[in-house]
Amino acid sequence: MSKSVNRVTLLGNIGKDPEIKSTSGGTLVANFSIATTDRRKDSAGNWQDQTEWHSLVALGRTAEIVRDYVKKGSKLYVEGKLQTRSWEKDGQKHYRTEVLVNDLSLLSGRDEENKASSAKVHEPQTVADDDIPF
Repeated sequence: MSKSVNRVTLLGNIGKDPEIKSTSGGTLVANFSIATTDRRKDSAGNWQDQTEWHSLVALGRTAEIVRDYVKKGSKLYVEGKLQTRSWEKDGQKHYRTEVLVNDLSLLSGRDEENKASSAKVHEPQTVADDDIPF
């Protein structure tokens, strides 16, 4: 058996307020996006920013923390793993790749005066198809 690694590390800002839902079994699910920016020189030697948006999903206790503390503009450090979901709609197959969050650090406080606050959650989680509410 060969080893493999599925690990994602992101540091960036939240693009809009998280969307919070519950599964039929009562598991809380938070869907949100984070932006990361790379700065590179173009062919003319000018610095250019390239922003990439990443879709994230948090479950259970981690989703509660996202609900209570994460808002548009929040700075986060996130670790997780990639997962790709698929579904059919109108006879067409759709795919979505997202980061399943299992470690989250809040790098900005609830308000601007409390920039040094940090909360950390470490809760590895396994997701079954039945746990996803969409």
